[in-house]
Amino acid sequence: MAWPLVRQLAGDPLGLGRASQSPRSAELEARTSHADRVVRSVCPYCAVGCGQRVFVEDGRITQIEGDPDSPISRGRLCPKGAATKSLVTGPGREYKVKHRRPHGSSWESLDLDAAMDMIADRVIETRRQTWEDTVPERGKVRRTMGIASLGGATLDNEENYLMKKLYTALGAVQIENHARI
Repeated sequence: MAWPLVRQLAGDPLGLGRASQSPRSAELEARTSHADRVVRSVCPYCAVGCGQRVFVEDGRITQIEGDPDSPISRGRLCPKGAATKSLVTGPGREYKVKHRRPHGSSWESLDLDAAMDMIADRVIETRRQTWEDTVPERGKVRRTMGIASLGGATLDNEENYLMKKLYTALGAVQIENHARI
């Protein structure tokens, strides 16, 4: 096989076809060529909501790319979105709920139901201990100052709406989203 420059001069002046291929690159296949299915998703990193195509082979993710049919991102992803596969399949990913007791030095695994019960108990107890029905200088307030919410940019409008409703029902008044800050 001739050198790339010779191949380019011999019939591929822009170097976009035959001249740019080596025998090794001609044998390469796309990581997506053996996928069983393609699942459409949304990038989890920010509130932009870029579309993603998740390629799955034998029940495991083999590639994540931008979705060209997405009206938001038109197939493009930022560096964080392009690295989403490592978020899902990386060796450091935790698959269990982790809890470190107060003053503890190590993490312990918890069952999801136990963790949810622990959170619910703490919310109920905090609300009970910090509830204010009235404040002398303001009158009736019906609030708790012991619970607050700082939402993330990955939440969409519907999730933010539900979060606002939940925290308002609990009596919290400090409800914010870092996408607005």
